[in-house]
Amino acid sequence: MANIKSQKKRILIAEKARMRNKACKSELKTAVKAVRAAVEAGDKEAATAAANKAGKLLDKAATKGIIHKNQAAQRKSGVAKLVNTL
Repeated sequence: MANIKSQKKRILIAEKARMRNKACKSELKTAVKAVRAAVEAGDKEAATAAANKAGKLLDKAATKGIIHKNQAAQRKSGVAKLVNTL
C-alpha cells in the first residue's frame, strides 16, 4: 500500500474505473450474445434490433476508451455479418 496521500487516492480512483470498465465490457458481451441467440432462433427482427443495440454500446465503449475504436468496428462488423446470414 502506498504511503503518499495522492497515490492512495489514485488507487481508489483506478479501482472504481476498473470496476466500471469491467461492467461495461460485460454488458458488451451480453449484447453480442443476444444477437447470436436471435440468429440461432432465426428471428430476423429481434436479431436486427439486438445488433443495433450492440452497435450503439460498442460505439459508446470506444468513445469512452474502454475498448479500442478498431476493436469496436471489428465487433460491429462481425455482428452485422451474423445478422446478414438470416
